[in-house]
Amino acid sequence: MANDPDGATPAQRRVDAGGEPALEYTIRVAAPARTVFEHFTDPRLMTRWIGRHAALDVRPGGAWSLDVNGVDTVTGSYLVIEPFSRLVFTWSWTSRARQGEFASVVEVTFSEDGDGTIVRLRHTGLPRELHDGHDEGWQHYLARLTAAATGDTAGPDPLDTPAIRHDRGRAAG
Repeated sequence: MANDPDGATPAQRRVDAGGEPALEYTIRVAAPARTVFEHFTDPRLMTRWIGRHAALDVRPGGAWSLDVNGVDTVTGSYLVIEPFSRLVFTWSWTSRARQGEFASVVEVTFSEDGDGTIVRLRHTGLPRELHDGHDEGWQHYLARLTAAATGDTAGPDPLDTPAIRHDRGRAAG
C-alpha cells in the first residue's frame, strides 16, 4: 500500500527487524499530536474510532481493555507512556480462541508536522498467521482514527458485528 502523507490511507509494510516480523503503519492526521494521543488514551475518544467500550488505566503498568464488537475483547498493559509523543502497550485477545496464546506489543509515536501529526504504529510479536487479519484491522481503524481525530464522524463501523471474529486472524471474516 502506498504512503499517503496527507490522508487516511495508512502506509503499511512488514519488516523483519532482528528476525522479528512486524506490521508498521504511518499516517498523517490533520490534528495536533495532543489530540491524536488523546484518541488512544481517553475511552470516550477511543471508541469514536475503534471498539464499543474501552477501559483504560493510562499509567505505566496500568491495564486496558477494548470490547471490539461485543464478542472479541483485546487487553493489555501500558509499558511506556510519554504524553503526546509515544505509547507502548501489550496486546492480547481474551477470547477462548486466543486466550493466553500470545502477547504482542504495539508502539505508537506521534510527531508534530505543521498543522498535523505523523502517527507511526508498529505491532510486533504477532504469530504470522494473524498478520493478514491484523493488517486489515489496523488499516481500517487507522483510517477511522484520521476522521475521528479531526472532529469528523468515522460513521458506523462495518466491523462492529459479532459475525466478524477479530480474534481469529482475519477482521473481514
